[in-house]
Amino acid sequence: MALIGSLGFLLYGMKLMSDGIQKSAGERMQRTLSLVTGNRFTALLTGMFITMVIQSSGATTVMVVTFINAGLLTLAQSVGVIFGANIGTTITAWIVAIFGFNFKISAVALPLVGIGYFVSIVKKAKYANIAQALMGFGMLFMGLSGLSEVFTPEQLGFLFVIKGEGVISILVGFVIGIFITAMLHSSSAFSAIVITMAYNGLVSWELAAAMTLGSNIGSTIDAVLAAMGTNADARRSALVHVLFNVFGTILALMFFHPFLDLIMFVTPGGEHSNIAIRISVLHTVFKLLSTIVFLPFTNQLVRLTQLMIKDDKEGEKKEFRLEFIETIGKDNFATHIIRAEKAVSDMCDVVSVMFDRIQIGVTKRDSDYENHYMIAEQEEDYVDQMHEQITHYLIKCSGLQITEKQRNHVSIMLQIVDELENMSDNCYTTIMLIQRSIEKKMKFQSSDMERMLPYVELARQFLQFIHININKQITQEKLELARELEDGIDAFRKDLKKVARKRLENGADVKSELLYIDMVRQIEKIGDNCFNISEALTAS
Repeated sequence: MALIGSLGFLLYGMKLMSDGIQKSAGERMQRTLSLVTGNRFTALLTGMFITMVIQSSGATTVMVVTFINAGLLTLAQSVGVIFGANIGTTITAWIVAIFGFNFKISAVALPLVGIGYFVSIVKKAKYANIAQALMGFGMLFMGLSGLSEVFTPEQLGFLFVIKGEGVISILVGFVIGIFITAMLHSSSAFSAIVITMAYNGLVSWELAAAMTLGSNIGSTIDAVLAAMGTNADARRSALVHVLFNVFGTILALMFFHPFLDLIMFVTPGGEHSNIAIRISVLHTVFKLLSTIVFLPFTNQLVRLTQLMIKDDKEGEKKEFRLEFIETIGKDNFATHIIRAEKAVSDMCDVVSVMFDRIQIGVTKRDSDYENHYMIAEQEEDYVDQMHEQITHYLIKCSGLQITEKQRNHVSIMLQIVDELENMSDNCYTTIMLIQRSIEKKMKFQSSDMERMLPYVELARQFLQFIHININKQITQEKLELARELEDGIDAFRKDLKKVARKRLENGADVKSELLYIDMVRQIEKIGDNCFNISEALTAS
């Protein structure tokens, strides 16, 4: 019972600490990850730094899988991040080894829990998330202290049956490391358990090493679960994580005793060194050596995963899917919001392409335009799908335990997708009017279309302004620029309608002039949509 209680304190403490850090710094870390470049060394350092901060390689790899699925990262970019995350996860073992046994931190663990709790329950507390992390830190070492009292030869002497140094005991320890880590969903927690057992003499150095190596394979469970139901590249990134750990572990097992001799050599004190420090050195050296071996073969590793996992089948009809996968970002709510932002940006891309077809139609009205009209019909249907899927996704996001700022951002994105859907309708209607004028062989004076060109160009500039700022907060200065563009479009609309009415009075073709006025009105509506989005972004 003491073992169960101590283990509960350890695991819950690690979860609280990780959650608290992620809530306070996680969103900034995730946005940093989503902007990582193709440079493999930059990606490596990014993955290592993020994992060291948020104390969870599982969370980092889940974010990587999510961002690849959303199109924010490429498969090649993800490899370096995954390698870096594996190095960064060793920091927890060092914290446990240094503070857990070299200092009597258990004496201050209980006060840390108390201080963290009382700060965290203060309403609107500025440091509530840091307090949560502090409380988790205290609970972690309370659990570690309890495990130290339980993990003794007197209490758990029956474990000595696998304390030997033979091949069988090493393989048993290796398998135990895989399964217990997979059950705990945390290689860091299992490392803390192994360090405690080894420090108290319950398991030998060789057995502790085998269990630590096994934990590296068990730790891949989160990435595998997160990859279920995602696209091919996202599944491939999870496979990279698995292959990296499996291949590295197999190499370490093949040269098991020479590898342990190397650890003895690089650890200060050698055989007489603190075994807790020795296990931490093993964990770190294993990850570093694996990275050094595999980093030059990044491209080959990517190609191997592409051979093992085939490309997604593309159906004849293009469909948009944005599924809310519970396992993705379950502890990192900002991950869901970043996915939604990418989807909103993609929706804006499609609308921008539709508007370009208007500009083509105004510039060059000929029989070839029918192809643009048919494609625009498909694009309009695709935007409708995006509107439905993104709206459903954002409603799911609003039900999460997100911050007030994030909730406001979700609400603004809901407004934006509504405006983008309306804009796609207006674009399609305009394209349809252009196509109808071509089919009906309506005649427009060259001067009429020349007057239309700067009007369309002004609307295009406004849409480009929205495209650039789609997921950013717009300042009052930028809002004034948006207002000037809106006023300019309104002024153009009045002039163009006035000229069209004069032509009607002078006996021009009624159908042609009314269609011309409809086109002018639809483009003005697109300007209205752009200004509504600008106002929404100002409030973000």
